[in-house]
Amino acid sequence: MMEQAQDFLDESEALHGLVAPLSDIELKRPTAFKGWTINDVIGHLHVWNHAADLTLTDEAAFDGFMGEVSGAVRGGTLNAFEKQWLDGLSGSALVAAWRGRFSEVAENYGSADPSARVKWAGPDMSARSSITARLMETWAHGQEVYDVLGVTRKNTDRIRNIVILGVNTYGWTYKTRGEDPPGPMPFVTLTAPSGATWEYGDRQGGNVIEGAAEEFCQVVTQTRNIADTGLAVRGAIAADWMAKAQCFAGPPEAPPAPGTRTINRMS
Repeated sequence: MMEQAQDFLDESEALHGLVAPLSDIELKRPTAFKGWTINDVIGHLHVWNHAADLTLTDEAAFDGFMGEVSGAVRGGTLNAFEKQWLDGLSGSALVAAWRGRFSEVAENYGSADPSARVKWAGPDMSARSSITARLMETWAHGQEVYDVLGVTRKNTDRIRNIVILGVNTYGWTYKTRGEDPPGPMPFVTLTAPSGATWEYGDRQGGNVIEGAAEEFCQVVTQTRNIADTGLAVRGAIAADWMAKAQCFAGPPEAPPAPGTRTINRMS
């Protein structure tokens, strides 16, 4: 199996293990992400896992799906479209359907040519990049679920996929804002969950980001404000990047305000 497909499956199973014991009432609990409930999070992941499967296995069906998305979003919101698409599927039934689909997605991508090109809402990408994006989104949206339940996630080195995505989208963070990068990407040196050291970029200009790989992932996926992490950030360029880092597609999004995305210690 393609490594990234296995990593996506493992991350999805970890989140499934967290939500599967919850009752239908508990799955309606709102998170700190835009007031989405845990149900909304699982529904969102399920809808876009379905889309990722279509773009790999049935391009015409994917085109039709994206046409529905475009029409619905023009008349409302993406969240409203997802609820309409789910057609009342929620609670434990939704959790079961999500697990069945993410298992199929992992299997299909696991046997795919990693370099095969697939469509998405933005530019085409490789199959490897597509399943990496699903891993990133599962990890990122999983964070609000871990947070609201008061559970500290035990990360593994599979988050290196997200670190690499964060590093590779340094320029994208500025492009989506209509800006030019203020200089070369800062030097990034991170400690992996295993204790290994991961380094990216060149030591130049005094711009350095150093700390836990998990916290770097939290910043580039906008699940934490840089002020709520222990990352050491040195240099004006490094500070500017970490204040607006965005490793996901779409229009520019602002990171959460300091103190608004933290683990719920009252659970």
